[in-house]
Amino acid sequence: MAAAVEAHWPRSAPLSGLVVTRYQHSMPTQRIEVVEASHPLPDGRGEAAALRMLDQVSQLGPDDLMIALISGGGSSLLAAPVEGVTLKELRQVTKALLNAGATIHAVNTVRKHLTRLSGGRLARAAKDAAGLALIISDVVGDDPALIASGPCTPDPTTCHDALEQLRRFNIAVPAGIRHYLETCEADPLDDTPRPDAACFSRMQNRIIANARGSLQAAARYFEQHGIPAIVISDEVSGDAQVVARQHAALLPALASPLPLAVISGGETTVSLRSHHGRGGRNTEFLLALALALRNAPVAAIACDTDGIDGSEANAGAIMTTDTLMRASTLRLNPNEMLARHDSHGFFSALGDLVMTGATRTNVNDYRAMLIGVG
Repeated sequence: MAAAVEAHWPRSAPLSGLVVTRYQHSMPTQRIEVVEASHPLPDGRGEAAALRMLDQVSQLGPDDLMIALISGGGSSLLAAPVEGVTLKELRQVTKALLNAGATIHAVNTVRKHLTRLSGGRLARAAKDAAGLALIISDVVGDDPALIASGPCTPDPTTCHDALEQLRRFNIAVPAGIRHYLETCEADPLDDTPRPDAACFSRMQNRIIANARGSLQAAARYFEQHGIPAIVISDEVSGDAQVVARQHAALLPALASPLPLAVISGGETTVSLRSHHGRGGRNTEFLLALALALRNAPVAAIACDTDGIDGSEANAGAIMTTDTLMRASTLRLNPNEMLARHDSHGFFSALGDLVMTGATRTNVNDYRAMLIGVG
C-alpha cells in the first residue's frame, strides 16, 4: 500500500510517513519508512513504531493530510499499550483469547481499549489535520471499526465490553489490564472517542478492497476455464471443523451441473487444548472436510490470502480425491491428528501444503471446492 501511494504521488509534492508490517512482508520504498514487527502477538518493534506514529501525527496542522493505510494485522503491529499496561500483559491476553477460539471481533474489542492507536485514537491524535483512511478489509462485514481495531473510526464498544469479553472466554486477566479497564469503566471520559467526537468530522474511511472482490475474481477465473462457479458466502465464521462439516453437507444439493466450483470466504476459528500439534484454521478446515467427504469426487483448497495460515509459514493446503487413501499408505491417522489439531503435520506429510510466501495483502480466507473431479 505504501509503495502504491509513492507510485501515484506527485514527485513535486511533499510526502513522508511510517508504515509497520509483518516480518518478511516489507518491500522497497523511497519516501515512506517501513518497519517490520511481530504478528499475531505484538513485540517491542511494533510498540516503538506505534509511539513514533503518534508523535508524528500529533505534529500535523490544519493544512496537512494524514493518509492512514490500514489492513488486517494492524491491531498487533501497532500495539503500544495504554499507560499502566505492559507489552507482556498485552501479549498474554492476546494469546489467551486466540487460544480460546475468540472471534476477531472479540479479540479487537479487548485490544482496542488497551492500545494507544486503536478505536479512533489515531484520528484523535491528528487534531486539526484532515484524514483519509484507505482500508483493505480482512473482516466479515467490512466494518472499519473492526479492521486493525479501527484506528480512524469511532468505537462502538467500551471498556465495560472489553471486560465482558474477558469474562466470557474465562481469561486470566493480568493486574495492570484489570486495573486499567475497571478504572476506565468507572470514568468513560478515559475511553476511546465516541462517534460525535470532533476528530471524525475531518476523517474519511474508505474500503478499497475486500473478500467479496477476491471471491468474485476467483469465480470469474473458474468460469473463464469452462467451470461454472458459485460464491456461497464471503461471511463464513465459526469453528473450522464445524464449518467444514457444514460445507460437506451442502455439496450434494449443489452437485448439478458438474463440474462445479463452490467458493466461500470469511474467517473461522480454532479452539486449542493445552497440548496440541501445529496448524492454522485453513488446514484444520481442510482436514475436517476430507473426513466429512470420505473420498467423494471433490478437490479443495483453503488458504489465508496473506500467505500465512495462523502462525505457520504456509498459506493453507489442498485436498485431493485420494487424500485419505494416501494418508493411509503413510500410516497417518487423520481423526487422531484432527483431534490434537495437527493439520499442518498431516498435509506436510502428504506434500500438500500451499506455500505462497508473503502476498502483502489480506482479504481474509479463500476456500474453493471443485465437485465432480476424477
